[in-house]
Amino acid sequence: MDYKTGFTWAAAGAAIGTLVTLAVLRTPESPAQAPDISQMSPEERATRLFNRVMRLDQAGAADSVVFFVPMALQAYAMIPAQDADSRYHIGLIHLVGDDAAGALAQADTIHLFAPAHLFAFVLRGEVAKRAHDPAALQRAYADFRRHERDERARGRPEYQDHAAQLDAFSREANR
Repeated sequence: MDYKTGFTWAAAGAAIGTLVTLAVLRTPESPAQAPDISQMSPEERATRLFNRVMRLDQAGAADSVVFFVPMALQAYAMIPAQDADSRYHIGLIHLVGDDAAGALAQADTIHLFAPAHLFAFVLRGEVAKRAHDPAALQRAYADFRRHERDERARGRPEYQDHAAQLDAFSREANR
């Protein structure tokens, strides 16, 4: 191959590379890109971050959990009114962030406003499991069992949203 032929192929390759780069840069937002959270409500941002933290925790991505936990807690702090569901989410975020006191504070707050709410007992039970405190775990199970039937009959929407977690805790409590 002579000098002119090599130069011609190099120029053609560079031109094709430039066209491909321009095509990629001009394509609409790809599905892998992060969504524009500035257009979301505070509740949507908090829920999205909660889901991300929970997925990362389940995947064992501890470094990412540590990175996102403060953001998720800050997002929940921006919600004007907290309900039992958001407090449960906050408690779970504290749990995966290794903050048992924060999780128990959410359980206590849920209990204060709804003394029979199942989320308070689940949070207390999860803290007890992580602390290897069988007495506290048995108290959480007993409280859960005592209120489960009546509370589930209330048909709270948050119970439906977290039915798998409640069912799992119920199975543990009834063993």
